[in-house]
Amino acid sequence: MIFDGFSHQLPDTDPTETAEWVDSFDAVVEAHGRSRARFLLMKLLDRARGAQVGFPATVSSPYLNTIAPEYEPWFPGDEDMERRIRAFIRWNAAVMVTRANILSEGIGGHLATYASSASLYEVGFNHFFRGKEDGRAGDQVYFQGHASPGIYARAYLEGRLSESQLDRFRQEIGGGGLSSYPHPRLMPDFWEFPTVSMGLGPINAVYQARFNRYLLHRRLADTSGSRVWCFVGDGEVDEPETLGACSLAARESLDNLIFVVNCNLQRLDGPVRGNGKII
Repeated sequence: MIFDGFSHQLPDTDPTETAEWVDSFDAVVEAHGRSRARFLLMKLLDRARGAQVGFPATVSSPYLNTIAPEYEPWFPGDEDMERRIRAFIRWNAAVMVTRANILSEGIGGHLATYASSASLYEVGFNHFFRGKEDGRAGDQVYFQGHASPGIYARAYLEGRLSESQLDRFRQEIGGGGLSSYPHPRLMPDFWEFPTVSMGLGPINAVYQARFNRYLLHRRLADTSGSRVWCFVGDGEVDEPETLGACSLAARESLDNLIFVVNCNLQRLDGPVRGNGKII
C-alpha cells in the first residue's frame, strides 16, 4: 500500500540486498552529509524516470516555521492566566461530553478536536477576533464543527450559557439543548454560520471573504477592517469542498481570509495523510 508517499507492507524478495543498499546510504550520510545523500537520491529518481520505473509522488514536506524564532514577538497577554482559563475550558468541554454520553450511550462529541486546538481558539478570542461593537462589521469566524464542545464550554465561563444547557448537549428535543454542531437555524442567538457537514465551513469562508470585498468595492458596507477566519481540521482538508475554492481566494487576492488548520493527525476514517512531519 502507499501511505505518505512511500510503499509499505510489500514483500521484500531479497532482504540481504535491501540491507546492503540501506547500509550504503547510511554510510553516505555519515561520511559526506545529508546534502550529498539528497543529491544521490535525486539522481536515482531521475534515473528511475528515464527507465520508466514508476514512483509515487511524495505528499509530505518537511515542517518549516515560516517565522524565525528571533522575529517572534513577545506574548502580549498574561500567558499563565490564559493557560489556566484554557485548562478550565478543556475540562468543562470534556465533562460536558462525558456526561452526555452517560445519559445517552454513544452520543459522541469529538473530544480530540477541541483538546488539540484550544490554544488556537483562545489566542484568537483573546487577541485577534474583532467584534461588532461601535457599529463595525467585525470578523466572521467559521468554527470547526467538531470543536463545538469547547466553544460551548467557553460560553459557559462567560455566563452566556447555563449549566443546565451544558447538561443537554446533543439533546435538543423539548428545547433548551445544545446542537451537535454550529448551526444558526438551531441556535440563532449563538451561531452565525453552519460548518457541518465537513468541508462546508471552508468553502463558505472563501465566498464570505469574496462577498465582503464586493460589499466594500460597491460601497454597500465598510468591511475594510473585517477578517474571515476559517478553522479546519487536517483530516477535513481531504474533503473536496475544503480546498476546492482556494484557487478563487488566490485569484482574487483575498488577504482578508485566514485559514487555521488544526494538525492533530486524527480523523474518523483513517490516518491523516501528508502532514506526519508536523510532530
